[in-house]
Amino acid sequence: MRRNRIRQAGLAALLVVGTWAAAGAVPASASDTASPAPAAEAPASAGLLAAMQQDFGLTRAQAEQRLAAEERATALEPEVRRTAGESYGGSWFDASSGRLNVAVTADASDSTLRALRSAGATVRTARHSAERLDATKQRIDALSAPEGVSSWHVDPKAGAVVVNVVADRRNDAAVERFVDSAREAGPVTVAEVPAQPQTFAAGTVGGDPYYTGNVRCSIGFSVHGGFVTAGHCGPTGQAVRGWDNTHIGTFRGSSFPGDDMAWVSVGSGWWTVPVVLGWGTVSDQLVRGSNEAPVGASVCRSGSTTRWHCGTVLAKNETVNYAQGAVHQMTKTSVCAEGGDSGGSFISGDQAQGVTSGGWGNCSTGGETWHQPVNEILNRYGLTLHTA
Repeated sequence: MRRNRIRQAGLAALLVVGTWAAAGAVPASASDTASPAPAAEAPASAGLLAAMQQDFGLTRAQAEQRLAAEERATALEPEVRRTAGESYGGSWFDASSGRLNVAVTADASDSTLRALRSAGATVRTARHSAERLDATKQRIDALSAPEGVSSWHVDPKAGAVVVNVVADRRNDAAVERFVDSAREAGPVTVAEVPAQPQTFAAGTVGGDPYYTGNVRCSIGFSVHGGFVTAGHCGPTGQAVRGWDNTHIGTFRGSSFPGDDMAWVSVGSGWWTVPVVLGWGTVSDQLVRGSNEAPVGASVCRSGSTTRWHCGTVLAKNETVNYAQGAVHQMTKTSVCAEGGDSGGSFISGDQAQGVTSGGWGNCSTGGETWHQPVNEILNRYGLTLHTA
């Protein structure tokens, strides 16, 4: 049934030739007042709009407006980074204004400020440059993090590297030593989170999965010749079975910890389509590219356990401290996930974002989830995303 439905969706959209991988079934100062650019057509299916209405409490028109604003912000972010140069302190999308906020240090020239505002960005004052904050994070990355330290990332709104610690482990001696060392590295602030992150692989259970041994995970995105997923789901050389327990292919590259990325080559009659499953909750979503959404933008996730959920990009380039070891350059979101969702798709509009790695919480009480950015996976393994 699942295979037939996806085949129909792929053919109806005139999508593909090739091989299918059983889609896995898984913060300041004055701002400027320039007017935002005219709204662009929102790159979204009716199903994605419906999911955003449900998860963000928006009307259909508000969801369309937000997606169009996010698309403009995504396109603008590389331009403002180049314009700001050494004064660049970071950027983020502000959903309330529908604009990209760009932080620049106090030494930014008047001409730079004018250029940023003219481009449509809201300009904020940064206490530190992005270069200094990134260097601080790199020094913290070299530390050995104990259990009780959840993650750390550069936060341009806070003008610091935020170190997240588990609330009930905050006073542990090892955690305090880590925080003291982190503060010696540069501008740091400490925040508390409810739980330690964990990966979202699961033992074999029912649903629409792919299997590696007794582990169930979810497919991320089709690439030419296979699909990308999470590295903790299987090692290089591991055989992969599909939702119907037939052989799909083999892990051709896998990295975890350090990274959480992998790709699987497919064959045996399976073929790839540039589709993210909506699981009947929403319409299946076409994938048309992999432009990276800014912090503050909306993002949705598809996984084989909890299916379709949406939230917001909270941070980028975060180091996550799993029990198995630290994983770097992750993107944090407010989207929930559960066991079996590992490897599944994160998508913003019609742009692929990453594959589900892990998090804390669940889809009943909420939580946070990290994904490995898809462009990093494509570059690492020399893969080409399959797009519509």
